[in-house]
Parts: sequence; C-alpha cells; structure tokens
Amino acid sequence: MNKFNTLFRGIEVLIAFFLAIMIALVFVNVVLRYGFSTGFAWSEEISRLCFIYLVYLGAIGAMRDNQHLIIDSILTRIQPAAQKAVFLLVQAGIIWVMVVLSMGSWQLVIQNLGDRWVATQFPVFLIFGVGLVTGVAIILLSLANIYRLVVLKLSVSELISVRHEADSEQTGNIQ
Repeated sequence: MNKFNTLFRGIEVLIAFFLAIMIALVFVNVVLRYGFSTGFAWSEEISRLCFIYLVYLGAIGAMRDNQHLIIDSILTRIQPAAQKAVFLLVQAGIIWVMVVLSMGSWQLVIQNLGDRWVATQFPVFLIFGVGLVTGVAIILLSLANIYRLVVLKLSVSELISVRHEADSEQTGNIQ
C-alpha cells in the first residue's frame, strides 16, 4: 500500500507542478501583452497542456479518494443490500465510460502520431495520451472499489466517505 500512496503522492506533486507552471506562464504572458505589446506564442500551448494534465490527473486523484460529486441523499436512505447494488451499478458504469474514454484516446493517439503543435513542436498525441492513462487508472480504481465492497466486505458508506451534517456537528468538524 505504501507504493500506491507514493504513486498518488507523486500525482499530487505533478498536479501542483502543472498548476504552478500554468499560472506563471499565463501571468507572464498577460503582463507581456498588456505592458509590452508582445508575448510568448508557445506559452499558450504549454498552459493548455498543463491544464489538460491537471484536470485528468485530478480526476484520478479524486477517484482514488472517492471524492467525486455524488448525490447521496437517496443512497443513504435505502437498505444496505440496495446500497451495494447501486454502488456496484455505478462502478460498472464508471468502468464502461472509462473503457470508452481509453479506446477513444488510443485511437486519437494513433491518428495524431505524426502531428505537432505549431509553436512548441510538441507531439499532439500528448494531449490524448493522458486520456488513456486516466481511463486505465480509473478502471483499476473502480475494480479496487468493487473488490473492497465484495471481498473485503466494507460498507458503501465507508467506501464513499459519506459525511452528514449531524456527524460533523457531533464531532465539531467544519465541512
């Protein structure tokens, strides 16, 4: 488990790195454009790439912690057996969508192997490759959620980290 924690910590560091680069490049480009009527053409492409990677890697991190937006009002009111069924159905849906994302990303990587960006000459497939990585990672995380539910017998509330306002008031935590 330590290796996985290190891997996801590395993803968080990459997200912070991409965010810092994106903010710095956009800020410098704005100052150059408004202050000096010039700018770096390549900074827009690098900022775009950083933003795309930030979003896709953030989706992996959110999936790992089960922190995506959920509507738990119905889920918390149904019986535990029905909760498990709904959770399994949601995980199956996530896997299906990520298979579609992975297959589409792979096709786009293959189609764009020879294409390059105008200003930086970076390969265009870098944009679509992260979709493939994200799709496969989220499939594996969904399979791990199913494993924890079925084999390890964790409850759905433990898996989705549902916190109610009453719980936070009792513990004094602010959400």
